[in-house]
Amino acid sequence: MSRPSRRRHSERGAALLEMAFALPLLLLVCVGILEFGRAYQTWQVLTNAAREGARIAVLPGMDDTAVRTRVREYMAIGQLPKANDAVVTIDIDRTRTVSIGSGNTASASRVNVNYPFDFVVLDPIARLATGRTTANSSTLNMVASATMRNES
Repeated sequence: MSRPSRRRHSERGAALLEMAFALPLLLLVCVGILEFGRAYQTWQVLTNAAREGARIAVLPGMDDTAVRTRVREYMAIGQLPKANDAVVTIDIDRTRTVSIGSGNTASASRVNVNYPFDFVVLDPIARLATGRTTANSSTLNMVASATMRNES
């Protein structure tokens, strides 16, 4: 009887090594899902805030201050941290026209909301990927707008 000349190699620690490679990628994917979910929620709040502003803008007798106040209130209720900051711009255009069918048009108001969204966890990763070292390297400027026909 001859013995096999090869010895079986131990596979101890293989699972630990595989986990060491896979865990950071798995965590990055999970954090990415959370961050982009938070970004999507912020965009939804901005869209609804612009819609609320447009509803106020089309009413007779409402000035731009009332529109901006309502938009900022809606953003604050939606838990956006920069709702009352000066970096949030709210543009109101009451000279738009919209088509109402059969070639006819009507006057309308449009409200644009610009909001700088910051990634919390992915910010250092975005800085590494882009090579930027400034604090605002991963700021995403979100824009939401709504247009409604003026009531008269």
